[in-house]
Amino acid sequence: MPSISKRLFIILAVTTSLVWLSAVVWIYLSTRAEVERVLDARLMEAGRMVSSLIVSQEILVDSTPSSTTGLPLRAHSTYDRQLSCQIWSLQGALIGRSDGAPDERLSEHADGFSETVIGGETWRVYAVTNEELGVRVLVGDSMWIRDRLVNDVIRGLLLPALLILPILGGLIWLSVRRGLEPLRKIAGDLETRHASDLSPIDGAATATEIAPVLHSLNGLFARVAGLRERERNFTAFAAHELRTPLAGLKTQAQVALASDDAAIRKQALSQIVIGVDRTSRLVRQLLDMSSLEAFDQVERKGSVRAGPVLRALAEELADLVREVTVEISPALDMLTVEIEPELFTLAARNLLENAVNHSPQGGVVRCRAAETGGIVIEDDGPGIPQEELPRITERFFRGRHKAAVGSGLGLAIVELALGRSGWQLQLFNRETGGLSAVIGVHA
Repeated sequence: MPSISKRLFIILAVTTSLVWLSAVVWIYLSTRAEVERVLDARLMEAGRMVSSLIVSQEILVDSTPSSTTGLPLRAHSTYDRQLSCQIWSLQGALIGRSDGAPDERLSEHADGFSETVIGGETWRVYAVTNEELGVRVLVGDSMWIRDRLVNDVIRGLLLPALLILPILGGLIWLSVRRGLEPLRKIAGDLETRHASDLSPIDGAATATEIAPVLHSLNGLFARVAGLRERERNFTAFAAHELRTPLAGLKTQAQVALASDDAAIRKQALSQIVIGVDRTSRLVRQLLDMSSLEAFDQVERKGSVRAGPVLRALAEELADLVREVTVEISPALDMLTVEIEPELFTLAARNLLENAVNHSPQGGVVRCRAAETGGIVIEDDGPGIPQEELPRITERFFRGRHKAAVGSGLGLAIVELALGRSGWQLQLFNRETGGLSAVIGVHA
């Protein structure tokens, strides 16, 4: 697994090196240009100095080429000693030169700066003409010496900077390690934490950049704690609700085994079948409830045709609807419900089961489209007492009218399944008797 510390160090080191390299190039170019400018100024100063000395007669000039005059250039530095000076008459005769100056003319150009190659060596030359005395002063220096001087200056500037790079790298590494210390502290706390400890991590003194990570971790802990609590509740609910029907099944089985009366045995076996149906439905609903509670929000979106789903569910409930008629409006075949198909099927199955279980023999369960675009399922049962309507979707609340196979979970599952997709369940008592369940979108 790649290390964040190493990755940050490499990124910062490479970035710093690039910035440093750019600075070195800029320093080199700017320093070279500045040194060249200063050296050119020195050439100009030396040329004008020699010209002024000639004018003030400090240097006696004999315009005849019979002899050359030595020029007293003062050497204040190594570079000054490398300056070469020549005095030429305007007729082209060498009148005087400094020690070390070449015999060949430094430049054939007019006044100003120029570059000349003499004996394979490049010279930078400044020329100034004294019209009054009829002479031209040429002052130059070797480009090789000039380049060496420039390089010495730049080396003196850059060498300390390059020596600082390793120190800077070490400081970057220490800074990265120090900056990631809060992450290591959190990792250490999580490593030593007990598996059952789902308390949130205290992030009061945490850096702003790490706060989203802590927020996500604490959210995860909260969801896991909620899931664990739901599992505990599921276990408790299952144990509580299954205890009674299982005890009833055992009792009826004992009655059937102990009785010699065929009628009593038949009645006991019939009760066993009813108890098995109720227990089977209860187990299925408990599993449905547990599955629904595992998710806070359904991210998938889908759509489903209401009519075909309701008809398929009615066929599945054939044993229950044998004495109850289920009418499905043709308009539902054209109604598309924007809801996850699995959740719609789960909600519709429990609503149909609830309506059939509470309908009298020969009753009718009607499924039709609502004017608002939802679905209405109506039955001919006793309805729900008005005072029980607010609590009827609570788990295991069965109210005053308890069906033989009811468990008190059906409507709770419906409301939970619809809520996961942004829909809602509304229950109304019909004026003519029975209950009207409306599936609609949240307002």
